[in-house]
Amino acid sequence: MIDNLILQLPEFLQPVAGNTIYLLYIFAPIYIPLLLLSLLRHFWVSYKRYLFRTNQERILLEIKIPKEIKKTPLAMELFLNALYQTGGETNWYKTQVKGSSRTWFSLELVSFGGEIHFFIWTEKKFKNLVEAQLYAQYPEVEIHEVPDYTKFVDLDLNVTSMWGNEFILTNDKDPYPIKTYVDYGLDKIGLKSEEITDPITPIIEFLGSIEKGEQLWIQIMVRAHKKNYKEDLALKDKIAKMKWYGDPHDWKEIAKKEKEAKLEELKPEEGMFPRVMTKAEQTVIDALERNVDKKGFDCGIRGIYLAEKDKFDPINITGMTGAFKQFNSMSLLNGFRPNRATDFSDYPWQDYKDMRTNKIKKEVFSEYKRRAYFYYPYKSDKQFVLSSEELATIFHLPGGVSQTPTFSRIESKKSEPPSNLPL
Repeated sequence: MIDNLILQLPEFLQPVAGNTIYLLYIFAPIYIPLLLLSLLRHFWVSYKRYLFRTNQERILLEIKIPKEIKKTPLAMELFLNALYQTGGETNWYKTQVKGSSRTWFSLELVSFGGEIHFFIWTEKKFKNLVEAQLYAQYPEVEIHEVPDYTKFVDLDLNVTSMWGNEFILTNDKDPYPIKTYVDYGLDKIGLKSEEITDPITPIIEFLGSIEKGEQLWIQIMVRAHKKNYKEDLALKDKIAKMKWYGDPHDWKEIAKKEKEAKLEELKPEEGMFPRVMTKAEQTVIDALERNVDKKGFDCGIRGIYLAEKDKFDPINITGMTGAFKQFNSMSLLNGFRPNRATDFSDYPWQDYKDMRTNKIKKEVFSEYKRRAYFYYPYKSDKQFVLSSEELATIFHLPGGVSQTPTFSRIESKKSEPPSNLPL
């Protein structure tokens, strides 16, 4: 049968095909067991890592914000640096045998009928670290461990309407920064309220604008960036590309190559004078250098809009997709754009009874509840890297400039008694 197939090929290909098949047959006892062992290793490691992650106890912390915060977003950046936790992957035994992996955190902005809340989802063992670092930067806040709000919501599409979305970078080269709080001038101390333009204010106002019976959830997942965070391919990609690892991904190395490429463009042709760098080109190079000088975090961003069917307002879909536009920098740098929306059918005959749409809605909802993004079986290939400065821009505690009526603030943080009081 194989001989007949070879004979049907063009005559000049027949010797090559015959030799190839012969070699595959001869060496099959070698490469087939190796292939099977590699597949077995892939499934075993994925299974052990899944067990390891599911055995970690997780908690949700709510941050209660005082009436006035005079700190700049730099305070949040300093706090976020404490979340740069690379432990768990120090050697092959931990990662390949025990299934250990880097931890990740979820920074969440949530509105229940216009009532706004700030949450941080973390492993329980990091609770003291999170509280201590937050109090160090924001002594006036209150931090409470609270029940997970997602556990009180079941997605019944017969009574609830839901729309979800993920955000990715407009420029897939991670070192190019978004418009940060430094670009907005928020790194300056002593600004008057009328001089402040806080980019998080539009998000706060949007969250506070919804009505009773509606919910808006925004989730920013972060994990310490390491050089090869994109090295693991999905199994289908491994088979398709005949390689078990992707290309090493280091955002500092990418920034270096981008800078070298731009400087190369300035080199003159033979007999010509060198071209002077434009102001825009210098701005890009300066932005790259400043961005990668910070700590980098692997990130994933999701947004979900839930409402009772009779209260679902499509305008909030527009609000959600545009929630991060104020962070978009000039076209030469970076910004955010929607990626995986749950409404992809323009015509009813494209999706019979909304079967595919509902499937995606349930997937996005389930992944949100699991805070899943970085690991099998919920690993996304759309993760990206943000610096601590960029993260602090999209998630920080707003000052008095945000006066949303439904934004609940505490009067003051309760003070602890001095430790040297006489007994």
